[in-house]
Amino acid sequence: MRTDAEFLALAIDLAVANVADDGGPFGAVVVKDGEVVGRGVNRVTASLDPTAHGEVVAMRDACLRIRDFTLAGATLFTSCEPCPMCLSAALWARVDRVLYAADRHDAADAGFDDAAFHGLFRHDTSGWPMAIEHLALPQRLAPFDAWRANEERIPY
Repeated sequence: MRTDAEFLALAIDLAVANVADDGGPFGAVVVKDGEVVGRGVNRVTASLDPTAHGEVVAMRDACLRIRDFTLAGATLFTSCEPCPMCLSAALWARVDRVLYAADRHDAADAGFDDAAFHGLFRHDTSGWPMAIEHLALPQRLAPFDAWRANEERIPY
């Protein structure tokens, strides 16, 4: 059985690969019963869809694969701290737990500053029905390093 760190590393690898495919430096996997049931990468600029964040794409993929609109019992592993939209989607999907690698400050350093959005939702999450955890893997900045190095990127 894979560990949290291994699933999180998979999300990071997806994010790094996505940068080379005209996508943003964000990736996610949904795991249920120890198996990856959904994968997603940021396709905002590639698909001209502001909701195509890696987490949302991964949850859509998981729901289609398991043929259910709820992801109760699942964990969402994501390369970076989810924005408020993605956290809201995870709540609606009934995800049990979210585990992320890079945080919002790492994202801001790479030009993705969601601080204004996070500020709108500044509340204690300890009472939420979903656990939100941070695991700062050593390779957590690799997607942002790839993003900065990609001269063909579309900034947003």
